[in-house]
Amino acid sequence: MAPRHGMVSRTLLLSALTFASASLAVAEEFSPYVDANGAISLPEDFRSTMVHLGSWFVPDGGASGFHDVYTEAESVKAYLETGEFPDGATLVKELRPAESGNFTTGQGVSYATGDIKQWFVMIKDRKNRFADNPLWGEGWGWALYKPDDPSKNVASNFQTDCLGCHVPAQAQDWIYTQAYPTLRADP
Repeated sequence: MAPRHGMVSRTLLLSALTFASASLAVAEEFSPYVDANGAISLPEDFRSTMVHLGSWFVPDGGASGFHDVYTEAESVKAYLETGEFPDGATLVKELRPAESGNFTTGQGVSYATGDIKQWFVMIKDRKNRFADNPLWGEGWGWALYKPDDPSKNVASNFQTDCLGCHVPAQAQDWIYTQAYPTLRADP
């Protein structure tokens, strides 16, 4: 007896839903900030839920200000054990403008303001999961967010939008680790 059309449709729908659920579960196991298609989201509350790796201060130019960098505590632990960021590690760099003033600690002391210039997010991908996605490559997923819409990744291609700034750090897995004392075993 041949199956009825409705039963075949329900079976196909159930199969599709099972596949979609499995894909979503795999993406969440990899990173809660990456969906099944490789879209990266800016982690909420990263300042209170992640570890501060360190800061850069850029005195002049479009990227001037403080660059504070964060990652998960588990990623710090793995890095200290292996010298590499683990699969799924998230790096968030927040850029804030700087102002200077005279304080008891000195003259012309720079400090970060409450404003945000932008956020960069990178997700370590050791398995090349999203080879067809132009925001993934060189072992990382790359994203850029502006404060007017922190839900929208404005980068469109990591090679043209992101990689150029990271070329000098290629030998360090594309990450400038010099300013991250948290990643050093010594105090």
